[in-house]
Amino acid sequence: MPNDFVSVTIVTFNSGQFIRRCIESVLAQKYDKKEIIIVDNNSTDGTLDILEHFEDRCRIFYNSDNLGFAEAQNQAIAESRAEWVLTLNPDVLLLPGFIQSLVDAGNIDPAIGSVCGKLLAIKSSFDLPDKPLVDSTGIYFTPMLRHLDRGSQEVDNGHYLQNEYVFGATAAAALYRREMIEDVAIHGEFFDPDFFVYREDADVAWRAQLFGWHCMYTPQARGYHVRKVLPGNRRALPPVINMHSVKNRFLMRLKNITPDLYRRNWFSITVRDTVVLACCFAREQTSLKGCWYVIQNWRRVLSKREEIMKRRRVTDEDMAAWFSYSPVSKPAPKQSVKALARQKAARGR
Repeated sequence: MPNDFVSVTIVTFNSGQFIRRCIESVLAQKYDKKEIIIVDNNSTDGTLDILEHFEDRCRIFYNSDNLGFAEAQNQAIAESRAEWVLTLNPDVLLLPGFIQSLVDAGNIDPAIGSVCGKLLAIKSSFDLPDKPLVDSTGIYFTPMLRHLDRGSQEVDNGHYLQNEYVFGATAAAALYRREMIEDVAIHGEFFDPDFFVYREDADVAWRAQLFGWHCMYTPQARGYHVRKVLPGNRRALPPVINMHSVKNRFLMRLKNITPDLYRRNWFSITVRDTVVLACCFAREQTSLKGCWYVIQNWRRVLSKREEIMKRRRVTDEDMAAWFSYSPVSKPAPKQSVKALARQKAARGR
């Protein structure tokens, strides 16, 4: 593959409402060194009819069952040999210059393993909200081990304007370096198939930090995202999504938490766990299946943890600095004048 070639990987599952405009926004990018790889998880809503129109411009693979976001993304990544992989949700629209801006930011430092841009909120109808709202400028973790999107639902008044290092990128639109994908894969898997859907990007971000990779946020890359899962709207979500959410918070913790991080934050962690489990027993019994899944598969989970802890490269102090009740970011190298000019030209075309 040529240098800086990008494989855009999209997983669809009953995504007919969004996928056409998503693909069109990728095809409209003035970035020639790209391909689109789509894996469909047995959609039944008309998604396949839409994908048929793009078969001459995309590589499309069809699963006979719904394998989940994590495993289907792994399929798409395995079909790619590009230097960069851009995971994209079907409900994302890219603005001009998005891919170019991510690649330029990633090329600042070879230790940058992932890059994210500024995602803005958009309604499911693809209409803009009354006020411009931030969807995500990266992932951060609290001492309770909650992971949240930086800036989520804040009015976009021109902040988050600097390149900076953040904890991780939301896989709704995240650029991953091939070298990092191969380095942080556990048992040959980048995204953990046990997660199925939801939180798999936070799991990758945590693992990448343990292995010493940086995540760069660049405001030059802008897009729109229909956000379905937000703090506060849990009761409106399908029970299966809430079940995976509970399951994956414990899977992610068991795999990635260091003894030092637990010692520093054990009280906050215990309080949060007590609240989560109490809510499951009191009003969300379907989510208890997620806890049972963790118990049933504890040997496999601990095997992954053993591999991660054996390969971690950063100090306890470095990891602890990322866990805060307010978003943490760190200064990042600036882009070259040439790269900034290239991004401006890409956005203007």
